[in-house]
Amino acid sequence: MSPAPGPDPTARAPVGDGMLKLLRDSRQAQRGAPAIAARQRARLAELLAYARANSPFYRELYRQLPDRPADLRQLPTTSKSTLMSRFDDWVTDPTIKIDDLWRFVDDPATVGQPFLSRYTVSATSGTTGTPGIFLQDPLVSRVAAAMMARWLTRLLDARDLMKILKGRMRISMMAPTGGHFATTTAAARLRASRIGAKTVQTLSVHAPIDELVDQLNQFQPAILAPYASVGAMLASQAEAGRLTIHPVLITLAADGLPDDEYARIAEAFGATVGNSYAANECLFLSANCHHGWLHVNADWAILEPVDADYQPTPPGQHSHTVLVTNLANHTQPIIRYDLGDSVLARPDPCRCGNPLPAIRVHGRASETLTLPADDASITLPPLALTTLAETVPGVELFQVEQTAPATLRLRTRTLPGTDPTTVRQQLDGKLRDLLTRHGAPHISLEHASEAPIQHPGGKYRAVIPLDTTR
Repeated sequence: MSPAPGPDPTARAPVGDGMLKLLRDSRQAQRGAPAIAARQRARLAELLAYARANSPFYRELYRQLPDRPADLRQLPTTSKSTLMSRFDDWVTDPTIKIDDLWRFVDDPATVGQPFLSRYTVSATSGTTGTPGIFLQDPLVSRVAAAMMARWLTRLLDARDLMKILKGRMRISMMAPTGGHFATTTAAARLRASRIGAKTVQTLSVHAPIDELVDQLNQFQPAILAPYASVGAMLASQAEAGRLTIHPVLITLAADGLPDDEYARIAEAFGATVGNSYAANECLFLSANCHHGWLHVNADWAILEPVDADYQPTPPGQHSHTVLVTNLANHTQPIIRYDLGDSVLARPDPCRCGNPLPAIRVHGRASETLTLPADDASITLPPLALTTLAETVPGVELFQVEQTAPATLRLRTRTLPGTDPTTVRQQLDGKLRDLLTRHGAPHISLEHASEAPIQHPGGKYRAVIPLDTTR
């Protein structure tokens, strides 16, 4: 066994290939499983070598391992809580410091701007109970764009592309406001571009549904990119005749939906519906095909369905959790990272012909709140609540449970060193403003003394609707 190498203060994270080369490579990777496996092996070896040389955390973690492990399963697993607790030792760029990053994300004026003139940043409290900050360097951004292009060329035909061009490529994007979220940052960067200033419409996930309908009817997008739960709400508006847009493509993000909802949304708009399973840790993890399966971009990411002891789960069975390795991110290496979701890997080739491995995700269907309002009722998507909570300084974990039709019980865990009373007052004020905007100012908010409830599988459900079966 070779001794662990020392840090290389002159080393830089790989800048990777240019966009055109990445696009060509992404197409060539789909020649079959051997082509995908070869790229995966080469990129994993490069990632492990770089992490070992430049991340004190991984150098320590792998000190007893051979230089080139024969099997990925020889490597120990990692988690958000472990990595965040060692953040300055985890990242490979020594100029990145966690205290500087927290100051950056606490400043709303920096949304959409690069950190250290180089890194795209997103932050989230997540569902595991540990706040996270994730960075994407230019290579990660280019890989994500190449994976998006590959997905769309399989999802859309030439007629669809012509319709999008005829619609002047207008795109309506859904994004939270007031925080550093992946969609917020992406929307801000697009809007700042010369072309995006005229063709990109940014909609707030916190806006009442009537406002969203009015804005969309005026803009008439060719591409609609809402959160999945909001997409379902907009489909209901289209079915009722209030929303009269004709998008060619609808790309759903963030939360999941029951399978039949995707078909309903497609029918309501007469559009192709795309959805993906991804995370801040790996934004380009997978994307769907026309047969309802999600194909993992295995040339740039490794997804391991495992049981509770981190042993492989056979294809065709639901896993306890899943481990992800992001092969593009050398700045903040994500290696055998416990993502916490249950997936089912397809045991046979997908009928769509895509050689990338296919999965389905279990337990990510979104939960929406239906509340009595001034006129009739309102429906709030879960991200309208959770992203709002994440903009309140000091909130470490947030959970809202609907205990009665007009009563919400809030469970909040605050960060050490913050005043819980002040944090809860600020959270209460923002939630009341949101409810008032939606025509439901009379909803009762109760702050619970107990901590957020952890559910089976280790995650926290951020939104728990009223149980009408009791």
